[in-house]
Amino acid sequence: MLLLPPLRRLVRRSLSRAPPFSAGCRGRGLSPAPRGYSSSSAAGRKGLVLGIYAKEKEEGAPQFTNAGETFDRLVSGKLTELLSVSGPPLKKGKTRLFHGLHQDFPSIAVVGLGKKAAGVNDQENWNEDKENIRTAVAVGCRQVQDLEVPCIEVDPCGDAQSAAEGAVLGLYEYNELKQKKKPVVTAQLHGSDGKEAWQKGVIFAEGQNLARYLMEAPANYITPIKFAEVIEQKLRSVNSNVKVHIRSKTWIEEQQMGAFLSVAKGSDEPPVFLEVHYSGSANAHDSPLVFVGKGVTFDSGGISLKPSSGMDAMRADMGGAATVCSAIVTAATLNLPLNIIGLAPLCENMPSSRANKPGDVVRAKNGKTIQVDNTDAEGRLLLADALCYAHSFNARAIVNAATLTGAMDVALGSAATGVFTNSSWLWTHLYEASILTGDRVWRMPLFEHYTKQVTDCQLADLSNIGKYSRAGGACTAAAFLKEFVIAANWAHLDIAGVMSNKDEVPYLRKGMTGRPTRTLVEFATRLSQDKQSG
Repeated sequence: MLLLPPLRRLVRRSLSRAPPFSAGCRGRGLSPAPRGYSSSSAAGRKGLVLGIYAKEKEEGAPQFTNAGETFDRLVSGKLTELLSVSGPPLKKGKTRLFHGLHQDFPSIAVVGLGKKAAGVNDQENWNEDKENIRTAVAVGCRQVQDLEVPCIEVDPCGDAQSAAEGAVLGLYEYNELKQKKKPVVTAQLHGSDGKEAWQKGVIFAEGQNLARYLMEAPANYITPIKFAEVIEQKLRSVNSNVKVHIRSKTWIEEQQMGAFLSVAKGSDEPPVFLEVHYSGSANAHDSPLVFVGKGVTFDSGGISLKPSSGMDAMRADMGGAATVCSAIVTAATLNLPLNIIGLAPLCENMPSSRANKPGDVVRAKNGKTIQVDNTDAEGRLLLADALCYAHSFNARAIVNAATLTGAMDVALGSAATGVFTNSSWLWTHLYEASILTGDRVWRMPLFEHYTKQVTDCQLADLSNIGKYSRAGGACTAAAFLKEFVIAANWAHLDIAGVMSNKDEVPYLRKGMTGRPTRTLVEFATRLSQDKQSG
């Protein structure tokens, strides 16, 4: 990922620590058991997360969700009494803990959901109900988790999928390499309403957590070959309609992917070209959706070396490959009726006597020559060859994702993924998918204005950076990629700004985010239901 000079000093990322997490509890239910509850077995302590809406009117009382009302009746209104005397009405995303109300649930977190039926917020470009549920449930689950309660039941809050996403995303941390691990925390649906939606939410969230795992893990653990093996194992475990090809350096050379190889040659880790096929459509010959993901498993910048401060975060510079591959794993788990192909050029970008040097000229798969004016603008070299190869599949659409430019982080921060596309049809599906997931996208320009800045090159057909250096860096990077695309429906997602989280997304802990995996899955779902081709 190419960082702007001031930004390079600011890219300090934090290693997140994760408890093992599963999405189901044993011994669930309440005792005594009214309708909607099952009796409890002696399976240890359990926590309960219940939702409550904001007051409709100033003089009115807060309103529980259906599950909250049922539980309050079960304890003879004690929950309402305690809420009224324990402080002001709960604000959106805030929690209050109560203990000893019911023998099956020693600890209960009541979470604020905000206004009921808020719907789509046109200013924020997301469904506010869904986002409020994700946030509230995540905060409530974490608060119960702090009490070392091993099992948490979660109120569906009127949208079981969003509740499941909040629980599974909110509880995840990376702690794979710690000797002392936190206890396993499990979460499951409280009651029987929305079981299918809950399971769908678990699958969506676990897909994003797979991307978080890949992005957060150290670069000496997730090498190009290890990345490919993890995805192969995951895919084969969830669906039989998959093919996985882990292509070697010899194959890459045969494909004349000179741009990709020029980056890989600086490292002793051999490059890998990962190609995965998921055949979900009833017709095997249906044109596939092709995902392409940048897979730089560590980016030192090469000869154009990055500053040491914050360089550790560049273990996540394969976020494009992580998100698209995790999206395909999720689609395969959901059995989406769609053919999908995933392409991930995987390598490291390292300085050595063999590495690209500023001013070198390399040749891409389509024959175009590229002057490498900055070796830290390496992601677009990988993508150039991968995009050329993507045209081999008669694709219905080609969508690539990459942590490509620090300029995108400057432009949009962590609020949204920047989307550059030549297709309004494709943009509409991506945008509408992001409203549902809350992982937003924002359309950026693909003007000829930017193309001229990469084609005006002294030694080759293209330069890998714009001639005005800092001006519109995300846009000139997209213009560069466009030179390797002839497909009518193509989108480039620059995910550099959403790579990591400090506290901006309240249902994700500090660390690498796995964004926008869920939006890609929702986008694929929409495409599977749309028989048009743009």
